[in-house]
Order: sequence, then structure tokens, then C-alpha cells
Amino acid sequence: MTRAGVLAAAIVVAVVASAAPATATPSLVEEGALAPVTRPLVRPADATVGTGTPASCTSRAVVRAVAQGGVIRFDCGPSPVTIAMKRTAKVVNTSSRVVLDGGGLVTLSGEGQRRIIYMNTCDRAQVWTTSHCNDQAEPRLVLRRLRLVGGNSTGEATDGGGGGAVFVRGGRLTIVDSTFADNRCDRTGPDVGGAAVRVLDQHRDRPVVVRRSTFTGGRCSNGSALSSIGVSWRITGSTFTDNRAIGRGANPARPGTPGGGSGGAIYLDGDDIHLSVEDSTITGNRAREGGGAIFFVSNDRTGTLTIDGSRLTDNPSEGFETIPGIFFLGASRTITDSVVR
Repeated sequence: MTRAGVLAAAIVVAVVASAAPATATPSLVEEGALAPVTRPLVRPADATVGTGTPASCTSRAVVRAVAQGGVIRFDCGPSPVTIAMKRTAKVVNTSSRVVLDGGGLVTLSGEGQRRIIYMNTCDRAQVWTTSHCNDQAEPRLVLRRLRLVGGNSTGEATDGGGGGAVFVRGGRLTIVDSTFADNRCDRTGPDVGGAAVRVLDQHRDRPVVVRRSTFTGGRCSNGSALSSIGVSWRITGSTFTDNRAIGRGANPARPGTPGGGSGGAIYLDGDDIHLSVEDSTITGNRAREGGGAIFFVSNDRTGTLTIDGSRLTDNPSEGFETIPGIFFLGASRTITDSVVR
């Protein structure tokens, strides 16, 4: 996006020189997450879903491929195709990586009934591989050039639920050039969230990477695009629109309420957490309680929020906020070359 050159009159935030970007970790470069758009890193497929026709691209084939792991591509014909997922595709924790590359043509749909993708390194049913399941390097899950729509985790209770389209605990997650639309999770609850994506724990507290992706139409108690506890995020070139946190009573829940309603688009809670939003647009999202765009609480006040070259507008917080569309408690927030109003 074109960087905003003038801060909105509604709020002028101090401009602070940004630190030089951190060097990309080898694992991210290896998976192509940081590869230039014009020269994407291409790996041979370990598995291919489909045999050249839309009919050959089935939910069963996706579930089997994800369980097998490796680089997964699709051969569903030359036109866009939607695969109705009849079961959730679950990562087996003995996989070193699972890369789903939809080639810009594939939509995975939860049909409004089920979660689409699940990875949990602490779930023994998916193979418990280490004694430190909260902090293991693998599997590395990469979602690339995919659409994930109609995911729904309502009623899922494992590790607190959430993650209507994608739930991840442990390992590493990267999202590139993908779209999430009309996903759902539980409507109430003080901490449940992530209509599109819910993340708990990442290896060595490295950030989840989101690049050039779109999140729209999410509905959940909190964080109706992204939600996490104890997890950092690095978001670049992405768009968040029409996501709504529809819970009521905040966190902790006010007496007589079920709790929730914070982080229309993004909800982060934890201690030493860090959120970076660069060259992105967050607009038209809403929270019934706090943070129409972003809800960020660092419980030990060590966390940081950085917004650069981005536009955050029309994100009403019906209950509370510290600056327009944002509720922030942490060590520092830095907003540069951005519109926030």
C-alpha cells in the first residue's frame, strides 16, 4: 500500500525512528515466507491433492495430505475451485513441515460447520513428540496462496477453543498471500478468540508471520481475525475489514456477563509479547468492548506495539480504548507514517 504521509487530524502520534528490521530467520526464508513476490521460492511437492479435475480435489484428499505432511500442492484444473471440508485437516506432530500451497486457485471451506486446519504439539492424539511441547521447533505450518472460508470452531473446547479456520499451538506458523473470510468461533467468553486464526505458543517466542493476506467478515467473542495468548506477530502488507468482536463483558468478565467483546480485528494477551503492523490497512472493524481494531494487553507491561506505514480508520470501540480503535497496555507503542483515527 502507499504509505500515508500525513497523520490524521483526529490523532497525532509521536513519530519515533524505527529500528532496523531483524534478519529473517533461516526457517522463514526456507519456507518462502520472506521470498520476494517476483521470485517466489518453489519446492517440489511431497504430495498433490487432485489429478487435474475439480472432482478429484476432495476433503478426504486434503485431510490425508495434511496428515502426511511436507509440501502440498493442488491439481484441480485451471479454474478456481472450492473444496468443502467434511473433516478438519489435522497436522501430525512428527512432520517437520506442512506447507499448503493453493496456487491462488484453491478455497478450503468449513461450510460454516467446522474448523478447517488444526495443529497442536501438545495434543497426544496428534503424537506427543517432546517433553516441552509448548516450545518445540516443529512442525512448521505454512499457508500460502489459499482462501479459507466458513470455518467454525464454536463449541470446540481443547485448549480454550477459538480458531474458526485455523488453530495452532506450538511449532511455527506462517501465512502468506492468503485470504480468510466469514469465519466464526464462540460468540461469548472472556478470552476465547480468533474467528480466522488462534495461536497459543510458538517456538522460542518467535512471531507468527503474516504477509500480504486479507481477513474479512470474522465474528467471534474476541479477536475476530487474529487472537493469541503469549504470542507475538509480524504483520506486513495485509488488510483487515468488517471483523467484529461480539462478546459482552470484557476480560475479566463483568458480573452478570459472559465476557468478551474485545479486539475487533486483533486480540493479543500475554506477557513479553510484541505486535508489528507494517504497510497494512485495518478499517471497518468493531469491538463491543475494547479495541475496535486492536486489543493488546501485556500483563507484565513488557510488550510493545509498532505500527508503520499503515492506515487504521473507522474501527469503533463501543466500550473503551486508549487511542482511536486501539486498547493498549504495555511498555511502549510506536506509530510512524500512519493514519490512526
